Amino acid sequence: MMRRLARIAGTLMIVAGIGALAWAVAVWQWQDPFTAVVNELEQRGLEQDFERSLTGRPGAALAVSSDARELRAQLASEAKAWRKQLGRGDAVARLRIPALGVNEIIVNGTDTDTLKRGPGRYLKSAVPGEGELVYVAGHRTTYGAPFSRIDRLKKGDRVVVELPYATYEYRITGYRIVDDTELSVLRSKGFEQLALQACHPRFFATQRWITYAEPVGVTPTGADSVTSLAASLG
Repeated sequence: MMRRLARIAGTLMIVAGIGALAWAVAVWQWQDPFTAVVNELEQRGLEQDFERSLTGRPGAALAVSSDARELRAQLASEAKAWRKQLGRGDAVARLRIPALGVNEIIVNGTDTDTLKRGPGRYLKSAVPGEGELVYVAGHRTTYGAPFSRIDRLKKGDRVVVELPYATYEYRITGYRIVDDTELSVLRSKGFEQLALQACHPRFFATQRWITYAEPVGVTPTGADSVTSLAASLG
């Protein structure tokens, strides 16, 4: 009986070891499959909320001006109004990064619970169109791992951010690696810039990987074509 119990215990330990190894490989190659399910459910709800905002927000469609300064003022006004009506955990925008296969709804906030729902906008940063820093953080290994391969982004890669009042296109310009205590990266430099942040290296949180992008085009809601941002956002 004792030998039989020992064999059973040994078999269970082997199975557990194989299971742990399989889980580790899955997380390394992809992401934590258990928290991914939680994130998928949250993203479905956020997607529905965001779709409603696209059709249900009064005055979202702009009478697009051909004058760069007037267009900048229109976009800034709409952006500010949108940011002010957002609550913690609300759907902010749709984020698409073709090079990484990312198509996620950005959530308002970067606290632990909010980031379980998707990449989050730092509450003290701007939203696209305000002409300031737009700071978005996301997980690399858990809860959908939207920024799992952030280190693979290259200069010139496209990033698209869709909001109720306009869709913005950004191009990657570079990246920084900073300590997790470095707070200066959260301060705007006074011009439109998108920052995507994730923990670095993967599985650790001692540093932050921050990829930067600058705006190159905008399609205001209701417009037929992309407008250059070189003049409109300055």
